[in-house]
Amino acid sequence: MPTEIRFGAFVREIALHQDRISYNNITPKIWHDPDGNEIPYRAARIQLRPIDAYRLIGPYVNVRFMEQVRAVVPLALYLMVFQLFVLRQQVGDAWIITGGLLAVILGLMFFMEGLKVGLMPFGEALGTILPAKAHLHLVLVIAFVLGIGVTFAEPAIGALKAAGQIVEVESAPYLYALLNGWAEALVLGVGIGVGTAAILGTLRFLYGWSLKPLIYMTLIPTIGLTIYILTDPELAKTLGLAWDCGAVTTGPVTVPLVLSLGIGIAAAAGKGQSSLSGFGIVTLASLFPIIGVELLAVALSLVTSPQEIIATAAHAAALASPPAWHERTPWREILGGLRAIVPLALFLFLVMRLVLRERIQHPGQIAYGITLAVLGMIVFNLGLTYGLAKLGGQAGSLVPASFTEIAGVANAPLYALGVGLAIALGFAWLLGLGATLAEPALHALGLTVENLTNGAFRKATLMWAVSLGVAFGLALGVAKLVFAFSLAWLLLPGYALAVVMTYFSSEEFVNIAWDSAGVTTGPVTVPLVLAMGLGFGDAMDAIEGFGILSMASICPILSVMGAGLWIRWKVWRKRRRYDAEMHVAQPQEANA
Repeated sequence: MPTEIRFGAFVREIALHQDRISYNNITPKIWHDPDGNEIPYRAARIQLRPIDAYRLIGPYVNVRFMEQVRAVVPLALYLMVFQLFVLRQQVGDAWIITGGLLAVILGLMFFMEGLKVGLMPFGEALGTILPAKAHLHLVLVIAFVLGIGVTFAEPAIGALKAAGQIVEVESAPYLYALLNGWAEALVLGVGIGVGTAAILGTLRFLYGWSLKPLIYMTLIPTIGLTIYILTDPELAKTLGLAWDCGAVTTGPVTVPLVLSLGIGIAAAAGKGQSSLSGFGIVTLASLFPIIGVELLAVALSLVTSPQEIIATAAHAAALASPPAWHERTPWREILGGLRAIVPLALFLFLVMRLVLRERIQHPGQIAYGITLAVLGMIVFNLGLTYGLAKLGGQAGSLVPASFTEIAGVANAPLYALGVGLAIALGFAWLLGLGATLAEPALHALGLTVENLTNGAFRKATLMWAVSLGVAFGLALGVAKLVFAFSLAWLLLPGYALAVVMTYFSSEEFVNIAWDSAGVTTGPVTVPLVLAMGLGFGDAMDAIEGFGILSMASICPILSVMGAGLWIRWKVWRKRRRYDAEMHVAQPQEANA
């Protein structure tokens, strides 16, 4: 018997107290009726006090609520503090904006939970069952329709539609037509782009294609259409919108649903073992919508002229009547939430029941999740109208007062020209850095990348590379509005450099870099940056305020691939040094 024991073991032994309880003592007593038959036991209904319900539900709700608070509140506080202390301007309609931001938090909380509980299981089930029960052609058709459906369900699409109210028809007729009369066609064009990306992404999952050739083949028509559009001065004003649409689509609905479908198909077909099989589809879902909007703009220019658009808008304004009930708040937001979620859920249900003839597992849970998603989308739309869009537009319209005269701002410009320009660019830079570092999806991507690269590409390295890329992208986008030069002067060299870096980068880092741009465009960041850019452009009398989001997409690609090439060089140098040391050591051992 040992004479010495560890003090920790001694404390544990004297602190633990165990009681043995017989199972018979905790089971209900068996009762019999007069005939001797056993009476089935029916447990009494559990009675919960309000405090008990709170203790059960509180932790569950608190985690999801705080996740959205961390995404929304820091950005809102940054804009308010900047406006109050740097620009020395009061925040207009502060209480309405505060209520709107609270609605955004609650709406996103409900929506994201509904997405996980109600819609995501549909996508995973489809991906698993489709390859076994349907031909490849039907699988691709379903993936295409799903891509269109998720686009209409994206929260940030509402911000894109709301942007049409700011554009003046005389300044940019084609842009005005796309955002107003052709608004539904615009979203459909974006959806067709996402659907096409879903098809290619699914085929890539199935056949293990490299992402590099797909990027080259997608960029050729994208850049070609961009150069063609630049030849028409009026059509060129739609470029910012087209390139921004690529950032709007890769949100919390599109990426998880389409990705779960593709990975499920790949896993069911036995081709999903690659560690990088989940990457690439976000890239394609960012590029193909640009092509869709560019083609739509070209089609618009072929069927009508700027003069006809201006005349039609003037005639519509002369005959303007009060908006119908479904075009007024809150009915507009309610119907928008229903239109976004219900058709998508109905399509998934019909595919499961009529095409695959499968029973819906846990129908009550699915219905609960879809109800939460619809409720969340409605509340988010209200918050977008009164909170995010209002705050972003207000901040963006006041920032130019730091370096130029702005109507409604006393003593503008507030600073000397050089200082004011530095403040405006620094404002965008800090907004991009802070918003990206706070993005939950980036943290998840960072952990995934660190695991897949065996620690060579650390989470912190990726996060800072992406955040700095977005920061410089937003600053360049604001500079484009301040100095009024064409967006093409930034986009074309940027993507040309991206192609060169893609050629010299390994497949692993190409997948990571091109997908990293998609995680920066969340449901909070996109409406806020879009509203800020449009407000900034309006204050500067710019023709249009689009293009900032597109710069926030290309710059992270360049920064992450740059970091990847630097890491590859470090690994190569370390291996070369090791080989050199081994080469020197071997002759010495031989002489010894």
